[in-house]
Amino acid sequence: MTDQRPARLAILLSGRGSNMLALAEAVRAGALRGVAEIAVVFSNDPAAPGLESAAALGLPTASLPSKGRKRESFDLEVVDRLKEYQPDYVVLAGYMRVLSPAFVRAFAGRIVNIHPADTHQHQGLHAYEWAFDNRLSETKITVHLVDEGLDTGPILAQQVVNLVGADTLAEVQRRGLAVEHTLYANTLADLIRKEG
Repeated sequence: MTDQRPARLAILLSGRGSNMLALAEAVRAGALRGVAEIAVVFSNDPAAPGLESAAALGLPTASLPSKGRKRESFDLEVVDRLKEYQPDYVVLAGYMRVLSPAFVRAFAGRIVNIHPADTHQHQGLHAYEWAFDNRLSETKITVHLVDEGLDTGPILAQQVVNLVGADTLAEVQRRGLAVEHTLYANTLADLIRKEG
C-alpha cells in the first residue's frame, strides 16, 4: 500500500461518534495509519456531538438535517454532498438512518457498516438491548458491506463479545464497544489493502 495514496473515508454518524473517534485514532497511529485518511465526517443531525469532536480533531465536517425529509430525496442530496469529498469508502459509524437504494447504488460495494450483533440473528436497532434482554452469554460484533437490505450485506468480519457477568445494559454496551473500536479499524485496513 506504500506506493498508493491512502483510501479516503467519509464517516457518517448521528450521535456522539465513539466509533468515529476510534477510527480517527487508528488513522493517526493505529491499523489505518498510512492506509486511510478521513475525507469528511458527515451527520444527518447538525447538533450531533460527533461533529464537534471531529472538528476538534481538525477533521472536515458536513451536515444536512434529515428531520421531516423524505428518505430518497434526502439521500440524493447527501450523495451529492459526499461526492464533493471524493470518498473511496462510506463508513457508517452510528448513522441512524436506513439508506435508500439510491444511496446504496451511488456507492455500491463501498459502504461499510458495523452492527453490534450477528446479522443472521438480529437486524436493525437495539442490538445490545436484545442481547441483554435475552441474557445472552455472548454476542457478536459484525462488520459488513451494505446492500439494499437491512443488515443483510456480505459479512467482512465478526468477533465474539463475552457477556458472562454483564449484569447491566451499560456493561453489555461497554464490552461491545471495546470490541467495535478495534474490529472496525482492523477490518477496514484489511479491506483497503485487499482492494488496493
